[in-house]
Amino acid sequence: MLDLNRLKALHAVHVYGSVGAAADALMVTPSAVSQQIAKLERETGARLMERNGRGVRLTDAAGLLAEHAERILALVETAEADFEALRGEVVGRLNVAAFPTAARGLMPQALVALRERHPDLWIQLNEREPERVVRDVARGELDLGIVQDWLNRPMALPDGLSRATLLDDIADVAVPAGHPLAGSREIELAALHGERWVSSTPGTVCHDWLVFTLRNASLEPEIASLADEYPTQLALVAAGLGCAIVPRLGRYVPEGVAMVPIRPRQARRIYAVWRADAARRPAIRALVDTLMEVSREQENAWAVR
Repeated sequence: MLDLNRLKALHAVHVYGSVGAAADALMVTPSAVSQQIAKLERETGARLMERNGRGVRLTDAAGLLAEHAERILALVETAEADFEALRGEVVGRLNVAAFPTAARGLMPQALVALRERHPDLWIQLNEREPERVVRDVARGELDLGIVQDWLNRPMALPDGLSRATLLDDIADVAVPAGHPLAGSREIELAALHGERWVSSTPGTVCHDWLVFTLRNASLEPEIASLADEYPTQLALVAAGLGCAIVPRLGRYVPEGVAMVPIRPRQARRIYAVWRADAARRPAIRALVDTLMEVSREQENAWAVR
């Protein structure tokens, strides 16, 4: 009888390409992954890994077994989802990830509400960037993810994933408090011609979106500072080192910064994603419903400001 945990370890090495990467995905040590595969070798009587320079590679036998493991693990997940749907109980464990702003701005309220309503549901929260969240949900390493794309730069999802829109997160421009436009009701981006900008690092969704958006407004961005976290960007703005465009969700505005609405409005869409074959799980439905509830409350709070 093949052990499912050992098959999962082998499948992770097959998908992620190394023992270390598989260990990161499974949130265990590389030694634990190696031990699982060594036990699987004894069970099957076949050599599954061999040395390849400083690392290891899977043998042909391991590749064949990993393909079977993928189908077996998918069937197990479907069986678990069917059984949970039959019982109709919100129980079990969900492994969830959100990009940093959503982890700060949505998940605390959602987790508190779920703990009160469904005390037998355990949720493990991870903070990850959107591209990795989508990849890990599609691979089955996560049960649900919260991701974002900008309305003028949508992100494609792979087949087999379902989504639910949570909210549109409006972005405003952050300028130093003493800036001539700091007291404006709203401005067009073109009014910021010649300004220096604070941006996330190149290659991230937010950096690529900022450059795309500024160029669409006929502004060639002069990036003065790079910081991935919005609180750091706002601290740089407060110091007078540039302007930034910062969404409202989970935003804390320090002294020395003025937030000015942009015309036309810029927004990113935030949504939950999960594998379609897990949609019948009551725990998934409960989490999505709670996230939508929290998101509506957040949008209502913005509307009355």
